[in-house]
Amino acid sequence: MESSIWENLFLGVAALGIIVWMGPGIKASLARSKEAPTDWMGALMPIAGVVLFVIFLIMMV
Repeated sequence: MESSIWENLFLGVAALGIIVWMGPGIKASLARSKEAPTDWMGALMPIAGVVLFVIFLIMMV
């Protein structure tokens, strides 16, 4: 299915509008995240659990 030039133009303008609209919030969010303490173990533990569970499921087949 091929889009017309007007649809592509509208989607581009809509994407730029969303970026401009959300820009101040994203900038403030990035500034707050630089000040926040890092908690890598809190992020790595669930990821490791999921990886181990997937390996377990693959080994069961």
